[in-house]
Amino acid sequence: MFELNGKHYELIENFKEGFQEDAIRDRYADILGKYDYIVGDWGYEQLRMKGFYHDRNAKAPVDSKFSTVQDYLLEHCNFGCAYFVLKKVTK
Repeated sequence: MFELNGKHYELIENFKEGFQEDAIRDRYADILGKYDYIVGDWGYEQLRMKGFYHDRNAKAPVDSKFSTVQDYLLEHCNFGCAYFVLKKVTK
């Protein structure tokens, strides 16, 4: 479990040790709290974070649904970059 601004997350993927708690806390923006998943990727020693919704969220744009995460990683991230995926959990 990992907490960011009162919201709890579970680390569900940590590719090439992309999960770095201090960097995530420094880079986190409140806008990410509305998403069900947060994907963080590293390029040129910079962390980017993007939010995604559950696939069952009918109001979410298709490219913001969790099923498109792999497409996002392939199309918008450096090939083979370190990344992580956090899933919001409710207590």
